[in-house]
Amino acid sequence: MGFLLLGMFIVLMLIGVPIAFVIGIVALIGIFGIPYTPEATVAMKMVNGLDSFVLLAVPLFILAANLMNSGKISEKLIQLALAMVGRVRGGLAHANILVSMMFAGVSGASQADTAGVGKILIPSMLKNGYDKETAVGVTAASSTVGVVIPPSIPMIIFAGLTNASIGGLFLGGIIPGILIGLSMMVFIYIIAVKRNYPKAEKTELKAFGKLALEALPALFTPIIIIGGIISGFFTATEAAAVASLYTLFICMFYYKTLKLKHLPKILMDTLALSSLSLFALAAASALGELMSYYQLGTMAQEFFTDNIGAKWLFIVVIIAFFLFVGTFMDAIPAMILFVPVILPTAVEFGIDPIHLGLIVVITLAIGLITPPYGLCLLLAAKIGNMSTERSFVAVLPYIAIVLVVLVFIAFFPDIAFFIPKLINPSLF
Repeated sequence: MGFLLLGMFIVLMLIGVPIAFVIGIVALIGIFGIPYTPEATVAMKMVNGLDSFVLLAVPLFILAANLMNSGKISEKLIQLALAMVGRVRGGLAHANILVSMMFAGVSGASQADTAGVGKILIPSMLKNGYDKETAVGVTAASSTVGVVIPPSIPMIIFAGLTNASIGGLFLGGIIPGILIGLSMMVFIYIIAVKRNYPKAEKTELKAFGKLALEALPALFTPIIIIGGIISGFFTATEAAAVASLYTLFICMFYYKTLKLKHLPKILMDTLALSSLSLFALAAASALGELMSYYQLGTMAQEFFTDNIGAKWLFIVVIIAFFLFVGTFMDAIPAMILFVPVILPTAVEFGIDPIHLGLIVVITLAIGLITPPYGLCLLLAAKIGNMSTERSFVAVLPYIAIVLVVLVFIAFFPDIAFFIPKLINPSLF
């Protein structure tokens, strides 16, 4: 039965059925095939999978990102980023990366970053002489920092699955996210010099100060979110609610770029995007019950114990596995299905849950720019009017950059742990 379900899973994916429905169909058929199991089990498991206060953070952070885009905060961040790095050769590309790092600190949603920033910067880069590969590649790839730099929706889900500290994960994601962004900027500078990409005029101090002052309320958002969580003032879900309310307030009353008439569409877009992730999560919870029945967790643990005797080899296998899974599955259902399977073995090898979370989240972030599932890649390719195949080739150098940073974090965790240990040593 197990091999039949696996075959069904592969066939449904190959014929183009959305991954959330693939997971749900396999779970439904598989659980119905278990003797003496009530038909309502699938529905119960799906409902129970969503019955979590932590999961409320998912639609709330997506709402914050949609409010930012609709309130044109992303445009303010782009203007500030251009003022900061525009005078460097390839300034628009550098600004693209920098604004993604800023956006990541507010929303935690990579797809919203690709859509909001890409609609502005991809046409602008093409107009200023950048080739499509660079414009689309840097936009898609830099969006991956959205789930690494806090706040991060996948980190919240991982913390809910493992009881790892959300604050620890958020603080641990700061240095890896910055390393990824800076490494991409170094690469961009090298190709910008070779291809003679344009640079902007230096922004005068007075003009820069005005732009910084305009963007300051938006940049203050991650301080509120992370500071509130680290201090224990509010939970991650409450932080997401505060972020949404704060973003709504500054868009309506400080920037005055958002009207009440815009809210219904923003809420509908948020519900549509959230429902995709949450349905996949609910289906993954039901499939997780099926995996428990077949004792896949025990089998996996026995496999690792019998065949993998070294911590470094286990880490390599985990990275390779989630790289593969991330190509056809969103980060949330992937973690729901497989993190509980690998967690016991990781603990046996002495891998801290926060360290494991960083490895898993960064690895799955690469899945955002790898076909066939890579949503950030597909969005950027659509905006740039470019084929998925060409877009994927364009992001390959950036994937290599993320992998290099991932390897450093995986085997030298103290790099990522520097800030968490500095601020809260009790996390370890």
